[in-house]
Amino acid sequence: MINIKLIEHIFKAASISRWNDYPRMANLVELDKQAHKFIIAYFIAKMEKDVDMKMIIEGSIFEFLSRVVVTDIRPDVYHEIVRQKKDEVNAWVLSKIEPMIADIEDGEFLKRFENYLNSSSYAKERLILKAASYFATRWEFNIVYQTSAFLNDIDDIKNKVEEELEDYYELIGARKIALNQKIAKIIDLSGRLRFQKRWAQTPRIPETAVLGHMLVVAILGYFYSLKIKACDKRLENNFYCALFHDLPESLTRDIISPVKYGIEGLHEIINDYEMKLINEKILPFVPENLRAEFSFILGIREGRTGEANFVKNEFENRTYKNKKIELCSGSLSSFNENEFGAIDGKALKYCDKLAAFIEAGLSISYGVKSKELESGFEDMFIFFKENPTIDGVNFYKICTELKEYFKI
Repeated sequence: MINIKLIEHIFKAASISRWNDYPRMANLVELDKQAHKFIIAYFIAKMEKDVDMKMIIEGSIFEFLSRVVVTDIRPDVYHEIVRQKKDEVNAWVLSKIEPMIADIEDGEFLKRFENYLNSSSYAKERLILKAASYFATRWEFNIVYQTSAFLNDIDDIKNKVEEELEDYYELIGARKIALNQKIAKIIDLSGRLRFQKRWAQTPRIPETAVLGHMLVVAILGYFYSLKIKACDKRLENNFYCALFHDLPESLTRDIISPVKYGIEGLHEIINDYEMKLINEKILPFVPENLRAEFSFILGIREGRTGEANFVKNEFENRTYKNKKIELCSGSLSSFNENEFGAIDGKALKYCDKLAAFIEAGLSISYGVKSKELESGFEDMFIFFKENPTIDGVNFYKICTELKEYFKI
């Protein structure tokens, strides 16, 4: 499904600081910026017609993996280099990434990666991704500007950032975000998740925010979808379900499992309150024609009692044929056609646990550990040992390879 070198490459983005030649009130890292870009791209793409959503996902992943390779080059310098030496730069980037991805999908993923770098196809999708990257950077710059007003070049940069906005006005979503309309509130809520740290009660290296974690789970979900040969809509839904799975935490903050499940009835209270906040502060700002599909992605459905109550469980297997949600207890292999709009919720739960396993293992391998990290790491390893596979994909094998690599 995914190899250790690629996992390490993805997590390297959690240690790459952005705007590091300017004073900042918070550490801004590449992983969070990329996650914000993926979220913004989803909403902009959904407001346009005839957009290839699989290409939005894959193009974002290709650009993310490439960006980690060239991270030491300042953006303006990098863009000038690319302008003059595009083919050479792309060949160099590909040479660094190829060993990590050569075996994925029997080499087909690598071919698509190479084609994306070296062709000019998918012009609309590329524009959407460029706009999403711009808005994520602009959101960051608003933070940087607060602490950099005394620098003599900061207003020049501000003017350049504002001038670039005009390049994306042909996109409906870009105009709505620029005019601070409803969708801008979702973009802002998403961005705030970069300030909420994972494993907040224990020191850890690299630190990761909830926002970055959401992207890691989404990428794992993407590679899982490739492994099971998911149809395009199933792959899309799996990816975005994972990408948005912790979005409500922008309203409630993370409540750790020992607390959530350690007090009888507390989980139900939290669920009810979370749904109240989602209905008040998220769904009203999602475009109306997207609201039902987005609710399905979030895992919101009517309660089993048939009453007018709603519950959220993003980690349930489900389909969305003819806009009707159906829960599925078993495998979704018989629903692997676009018309079913399936989501492998149970597998995405595995991806969520695997991401946490990697977060803990990386820190322990660097020598920054605590009882909470070590016990969490071992508990998750035992879970995968007892429940090794889902739909034929062996998660336990990945965990054993990681444990050996971390020397834990």
